[in-house]
Amino acid sequence: MAPSGARRMACDAARWLRAGSVLTLVATLAVAAAPISSGAGGLAGESAGEAIFRTGQLATGEPLRGEREGAPPLLGTDAACAQCHRRSGLGMVEGQIIFPPIAGRYLFAPGKRIAPDNPIFSDATHLPATPPNRSAYDEVTLARAIRAGVGADGHQLDYLMPRFDLDDVAMHDLTAYLRRLAPPQVPGVTPSTLHFATILTPDVDPRAGDAMLEVLNKFFATNNAAYYAGRAPQVSGERAVRLQRQWQLHVWRLSGAPQTWEAQLDQHLRAEPVFAVVSGLGGRNWEPVHRFCERQSLPCLLPNVDLPVVGDDFYSVYYSQGVLLEAQLIANRLAQARADVSAGARIIQVYRQDDIGAAAAERLRATLAPGWALIDRALAPDSGGEPLRQTVRELALHGLKAGDILVLWLRASDLQALPAPVAAAASAEVYVSGVMGGLEHAPLAPPWRRIVRLTYPFELPEARRLRMGYPLGWFHQQAIPVVNERVEVDTFITCSILAQSLRSMIGEYQRDYLLERVEAMLSSRVVDGYYARLGLAPGQRYASKGGYLVRFVDPADERIVADGSWIVP
Repeated sequence: MAPSGARRMACDAARWLRAGSVLTLVATLAVAAAPISSGAGGLAGESAGEAIFRTGQLATGEPLRGEREGAPPLLGTDAACAQCHRRSGLGMVEGQIIFPPIAGRYLFAPGKRIAPDNPIFSDATHLPATPPNRSAYDEVTLARAIRAGVGADGHQLDYLMPRFDLDDVAMHDLTAYLRRLAPPQVPGVTPSTLHFATILTPDVDPRAGDAMLEVLNKFFATNNAAYYAGRAPQVSGERAVRLQRQWQLHVWRLSGAPQTWEAQLDQHLRAEPVFAVVSGLGGRNWEPVHRFCERQSLPCLLPNVDLPVVGDDFYSVYYSQGVLLEAQLIANRLAQARADVSAGARIIQVYRQDDIGAAAAERLRATLAPGWALIDRALAPDSGGEPLRQTVRELALHGLKAGDILVLWLRASDLQALPAPVAAAASAEVYVSGVMGGLEHAPLAPPWRRIVRLTYPFELPEARRLRMGYPLGWFHQQAIPVVNERVEVDTFITCSILAQSLRSMIGEYQRDYLLERVEAMLSSRVVDGYYARLGLAPGQRYASKGGYLVRFVDPADERIVADGSWIVP
């Protein structure tokens, strides 16, 4: 029986290891595959082993199947090694359950350990360990463990572990893939230095970019001040570990059209190999950067972007879905209030064609249930001239009727240009993007403040005031002026998460493992800056998942209050 309180991950509860079990890492590794097809289109070699390991897919395209007496079979992804031993192959701890490392240099070595047994590593005792004094596996004993449930030392593996009928080809391919997991040499990692990059797109506010870089440079300098190259390595298990390394920051500034950015980033990476991308600042388009990081298997940790790329990718971690989350907050409210909406009411969305509001408008359209009448008013790109201000004044309220729903995906400059609300607006529902407009600082005239609801995917100002004391105090200590509070605080939180994650790795600097440690560290934090709560379950990539709709308390000032409870769409 699986331990009470252990979280059921993607893998079936039947696969949880029991505390103190003699199960080895190979036991759960027994998610391997069925015979590999030699026909056209079939996977072969390490590609077949990788598919078994990561997705539970056989070379034939059929789902992997694991069976255990008295329990339902595990199929496909639920049977994949990576579900419990993680994509890095370096394992994890879930409550009292240990999933040991299965990367080749641990699997095929006797009793080699990551987990510390020294008091100096007391802040990292959550790391997984291989069973002590275990014999090394080889291809023969590994195949026996997977097929018959007999460990390298000849003991019977726990009955919770499924058994798989693997042929020799599948076993060889899986073993080959495991041997190259967690290689000893990783780009951007030297015995003394960890290299990181941060990326700025050409359309960002230069002042915000400079503010972000000042936080990064000061944090890196603080870390490096404690570095002492002559310090002897410390001991974790059987391993000598040099805990401290210098951090080196490389600033990659992009230029030109977005279709050229990936080539620029490839060139930067060749010239300056880095371990990960940290923070960063993007404007209207982050997708080329996202694609580059996924293609290069390069972690991209919590960039400052309000339109992240949404998908099932692995290497990019974001604070939230930004304006796309705001669209979901509005859709959630409209779904709840639909019975009270006047017959014939329309949803009118106003946005700039070349700005992130266009993607938000599309997300709202896609999220709403069928039957709504939507009207999109796409304004021309903003060049900052008076004719475009006139366009806002003409189109924002054109034809607005009582009972309509007006959604403004506009920047602060456009909100300033809004004309006084017409009589119909007073009876309409009006939503304004808080992210685009400046949150409670949105430059709305008092008549608008009386009627609008702001989307607010952050903690409310009063509630976050205490947690903001730590980063703002650090800025004061480091003589960093607060130019763009949200960007600077988010950058500081990103650096803090990076530092905490690196400490927990105990010198096992692997890119996939860094992301797995970030997942664990995010959920254990107390100070989260602007966010009510941050957390990532394995495989999740958006740390904050909800927000508020808020309204102004008084049209004469910037005080806001929640218009309802916290919403997780």
